[in-house]
Amino acid sequence: MKAPRRVAFRDSTLREGLDTPGVAFSAAQRIGIAKRLLAAGVREMEVVAPARVPHDLTLARRLRKAVPEMELSGLVYASRPQRDAELAEAARALDRVDVLVPVSPHRAPASRAAKLRLLRESLEACARLGVRAGAGFPNATQVDPAFLVAMAVAAERAGASRVTVYDTNGSATPAAVEQSIRRVRRALRIPVYFHGHDDLGLATANALTAVMAGAAGLDVTVNGLGDRAGNCALEQAAMVLHLHGIATGVRLAAMPRLCGAVARASRVAVSPIAPIVGDYVFRHRSPAHLAAPQLFEPFDPALVGARRKFVKR
Repeated sequence: MKAPRRVAFRDSTLREGLDTPGVAFSAAQRIGIAKRLLAAGVREMEVVAPARVPHDLTLARRLRKAVPEMELSGLVYASRPQRDAELAEAARALDRVDVLVPVSPHRAPASRAAKLRLLRESLEACARLGVRAGAGFPNATQVDPAFLVAMAVAAERAGASRVTVYDTNGSATPAAVEQSIRRVRRALRIPVYFHGHDDLGLATANALTAVMAGAAGLDVTVNGLGDRAGNCALEQAAMVLHLHGIATGVRLAAMPRLCGAVARASRVAVSPIAPIVGDYVFRHRSPAHLAAPQLFEPFDPALVGARRKFVKR
């Protein structure tokens, strides 16, 4: 299976990023980040968390007025007692809704039959509301791949326009991600997205692997913000895919300012050794680099508006 020529990014900085300890964006900061993301070429933002649906929908309505060109999406748990009411409210405020059904037997409901039932009920409710709907499967990389495929097929049959495979605890290896995405992709006609966490430092590698296995979209956050060790970083995924000849629509030159703005708003600094946008990425200290520094750089500094520097200490 060939990787797609173009991959969609669903930015989750204003959803997943708010699970970062200590991060709390004001309404003005959210609007500012949304505008910067749009200017950088991102076309979809996930702005509603399944545990904060009423609160986040209020802010989503403000984002809709401030950035009407941006596609807004959000998450609703299929198992919540108030699910139908939340779906109805989300349908009025968002362009897309993705219903979440954790596939792990350790997350309620435990039985596979109950998970399938909730999935179908939720997507049928979305169809009645006339909202574009997808299905997301948390813990997808930790379960029997056959069951994951069965859930994905059921979602497509129930009207889902996309499915998302979640590496919820960041434990998957690229080999495991490749297997999961390839099997799900082969069983479906609708797009498959991948949502990776960085607990083992593999989020970007797993995202690239997912794309090579056929994923049409990736969940990303600016600076890799997110729960625990964070998520796949937008700037890293955009650059890696660019270097592999895969378009994302993201303006690479906009990454340093975007990342800097989110760092200031979140109060989570960008490490100087962070890939792509860190202050030290193009600073050379070793004398061995002086003759041909480009041999020690994975991409041209001009792609992100940077310049190489030589330092003595």
